[in-house]
Amino acid sequence: MSRNPERTRASRQAGFTFLEVFIAMLIVVVLSGVAGLSYYSHLKKARYEATVLQVRTFRQALQMYRANHSALPTQEQGLDALIAIPTRPPVPKNYPEEAYLETRILPRDGWGNEFVYGVPASDGSAYEIVSYGSDGEPSGAGDAADISSLDL
Repeated sequence: MSRNPERTRASRQAGFTFLEVFIAMLIVVVLSGVAGLSYYSHLKKARYEATVLQVRTFRQALQMYRANHSALPTQEQGLDALIAIPTRPPVPKNYPEEAYLETRILPRDGWGNEFVYGVPASDGSAYEIVSYGSDGEPSGAGDAADISSLDL
């Protein structure tokens, strides 16, 4: 049985060196990091936009409520008055069966926090709906900044 020297040399050179595998892994890690940062940035933007959209939906529902009942829900009734007939006075007459929002659970902001409903608003207008952002606390910067119906 004779050995072919070319075949033996080729079999020793087949496969990848440690350096080639290391460089390939480094490229995969860098690309994963870039994709992760991009995902995180889109997620932050989506949470903000979902919150703004929900505040606008609340504003429309409150306008319909006021048109039907000649008043806004009181501070005590809160935004819950948009999903079910209020149990606290003044209880509106002719409250619609389908309520004012399509859901029966009061929506939360993009970070899972409850919205704050103020009657009258901090600037003296009729009402204000506020999300305190990612930290759930008043004030803040970046994605922790407050989102108010007065600013939209």
